[in-house]
Amino acid sequence: MVEKLSENDYISIGVYFALVLAVGLWSTFRPNRGSTTGYFLAGKTMHWFPVGASIFASNVGAPMFIGLAGTAAASGIACAIYEWHAIFLLIALGWVFVPVYVASGCYTMPEYLKKRFGGVRLRIYLSVLTLFLYVLTRISAEIYSGALFMQKLLGWNLFACVGIILLVTAVYTVVGGLAAVIYTDTLQTIILLIGSCILFISSMVDVGGWGAFVDKYMKAASNRTLQDPVNYSCGLPRKDSFNIWRDPVTGDLPWTGTVFGLTMLGMWVWCTDQLMVQRCLSAKNMTHSKGGTVFAAAMKITTFFLFIVPGMISRIFFPDEIACSDPESCEEACGNTAGCSNMAYPLLVLRKLPEGIRGVMLAALLAALMSSLTSIFNSASTMMTLDLWRRFRKRASQAELMIVGRVSVLILIALSVIWIPIMEQSQGGQLWNYLQTVSACVSPPLCCVFLLALFWKRTTEAGAFWGLMLSTAAGLCRMILEFVYSAPDCGSGDVDERPSVLSKVNFLHFAIIISIISLISSVVISLFTEPRAPEKLHRVTWWTRHDKEDAEDTDSESEEETEVNEDVDKDDKISMNGGGSVSTKQPKGVCHAFYNWVCGQTDQPKPKLTNEEKKLIKQKLTDIEESPGASKLLDILAIVVSALTVFLLGFFA
Repeated sequence: MVEKLSENDYISIGVYFALVLAVGLWSTFRPNRGSTTGYFLAGKTMHWFPVGASIFASNVGAPMFIGLAGTAAASGIACAIYEWHAIFLLIALGWVFVPVYVASGCYTMPEYLKKRFGGVRLRIYLSVLTLFLYVLTRISAEIYSGALFMQKLLGWNLFACVGIILLVTAVYTVVGGLAAVIYTDTLQTIILLIGSCILFISSMVDVGGWGAFVDKYMKAASNRTLQDPVNYSCGLPRKDSFNIWRDPVTGDLPWTGTVFGLTMLGMWVWCTDQLMVQRCLSAKNMTHSKGGTVFAAAMKITTFFLFIVPGMISRIFFPDEIACSDPESCEEACGNTAGCSNMAYPLLVLRKLPEGIRGVMLAALLAALMSSLTSIFNSASTMMTLDLWRRFRKRASQAELMIVGRVSVLILIALSVIWIPIMEQSQGGQLWNYLQTVSACVSPPLCCVFLLALFWKRTTEAGAFWGLMLSTAAGLCRMILEFVYSAPDCGSGDVDERPSVLSKVNFLHFAIIISIISLISSVVISLFTEPRAPEKLHRVTWWTRHDKEDAEDTDSESEEETEVNEDVDKDDKISMNGGGSVSTKQPKGVCHAFYNWVCGQTDQPKPKLTNEEKKLIKQKLTDIEESPGASKLLDILAIVVSALTVFLLGFFA
């Protein structure tokens, strides 16, 4: 199943890599890389377009091309609910969640929980769990799906593909910080849209238009399925392939689960996960933060046409491979006995696009992969540095924090590469379902903690923590069972003997169950424990976000401010002599200059900020005021995008 690329294709890919590296390295020469605000929040100078483009590109990774398109090829358009459901949550992010996060002055989501509840165990637990999820689902899935595409279709060695992917992404992510990530994401979004639009239009023309597409998809089955449709009925398209809302009992994505369970999964991804929230925190003000979320929400509408429909068209063109209905034929087609639907989008790219254009689309695939990886790397290093490392090194200098942030990326990469062989054996025929199932077991309790933190002031630290522990324990039990028991392969004839919690309870319904466990346990425990004092809740809940006073922090574990209250390093202090002269340092060598560039440091002395300057900087970082005109315009745009989404959901009901 190896496809050969032309010289023009390789030229297109080479030009793409050169552009990405140029933009990424250019951003490393921008100011503010040597501070935590500059490195982790891009100096809070981003406008709405790069913020929105980065949110969109960070989500549209290789699992979207490989997993979402593959799921659409296997079961129809129902998976579009993941994309259109996210539109409402993105608007909630900009209008509800971000104002509280900004007002609290937090850099990370674990830091917000520290400010809201006090104590340290919630902050440490959330940091560790999020990093665990990044390795388990985000980083490893991105690397694996990209490398799988390159290996299966181009004949390259799997780990050689992994090395190439990681080398390019790590260069500008480790060196440049969030600014490099956002600028390259903006470039990659443009490339992604161009390539995806070309493929959608050309494939829709080839298939004969929308009407022909619907008719042909419902008949798209492999020769073996058509010859013996009784024994290989799983190879036939679902009767509800063109319905988004599916039966709550027999549906693969039951409407009850997508309305309630998916809301909890999606809220964690879009509203409480460091990966997405960090982009909004980098915006220069609330207006640009909201504008970025609306722009990203509008872009999510297009994914139905860019990924889902092409994935289904691929099944029409290549039914014997994409719709293989027994382990033997699937093994022969793609080397995976569980199914070959993951190869739907790459096959369409390599077999239907002309030379040169095919290279552009391959560049778009790589763009999606790299943009997601860089975003995950930066967000993970932020939590590792600010939420975990500073617990042990409270007086760590800026230089030390910058080095730790970069080294942590390399550690996470190594752990993710180690996990790839395990995931390769357990992911089954549909990577997307693997990712969603794992998330459904762990993420709903995290979402419940943030909902209670924002909207119920009576929630206590003990209630949030133990409610999270109980519900997470229940979720981990199912997740372990998911790895122990595998569903029978299509056409194998095996009886599904998995435990009932797997075979009878859809993962979206299970997300509802553990959400209820989390909410009830957190509320009950909170009512029996001491509430947090009102003076400690200023600017950390929805109801107190406009308070003028900062929340009091009298806990023994209170920490120094990362950016504003930081003293300069000893070697960088300005020593004023009697005549007001400033002491100078001896020039260093080339190696020292390279070290400074990589770590974003400088040998120039840093003046110590006055208390008034610190106050002004902090006020800028926590300001949530908006101009009335811009606020009304954004409200109108949010309503328009939401109304269009409701229409689409109704049209395909």
